[in-house]
Amino acid sequence: MPRLLLGLAVIVVVVTIYAVVDCAMMANDRVRGLPKPVWIVVIIVLPVIGIVLWFLIGRGRKNTAVAAGPRAPDDDPAFLGRLGRDAEQDDRIRRLEEELAALDSESPEPDGPAAGHPETLPDDPADHGADRQDGDSRDR
Repeated sequence: MPRLLLGLAVIVVVVTIYAVVDCAMMANDRVRGLPKPVWIVVIIVLPVIGIVLWFLIGRGRKNTAVAAGPRAPDDDPAFLGRLGRDAEQDDRIRRLEEELAALDSESPEPDGPAAGHPETLPDDPADHGADRQDGDSRDR
């Protein structure tokens, strides 16, 4: 019989320590009924009854639906709204690229350099060798 009581006492002490740590580490918005310091006192003063009360009444559940927000991008209205704007921007960019490609493929304007009016380029000194007269002083 003393071994049984000793075993129960060890179990009660371990569970009490667990309950006190659990209560101390719990977020304030999840503690129900009493303030957190009062729950710690109840757990320590009334070991078995305090533990049972803590786990049944004092310890609140996580409210994951409100705290976490949407779980997937499909559930987020802001994300879904952005998808429509992104598709519109992609279409606009594609249309602009097509217009630029069409402008590039058109023939150039008639008054441009490619329309038969060669640009005047600076004289190349290497081309003057054939045009020079025999009496040029640079040949000597």
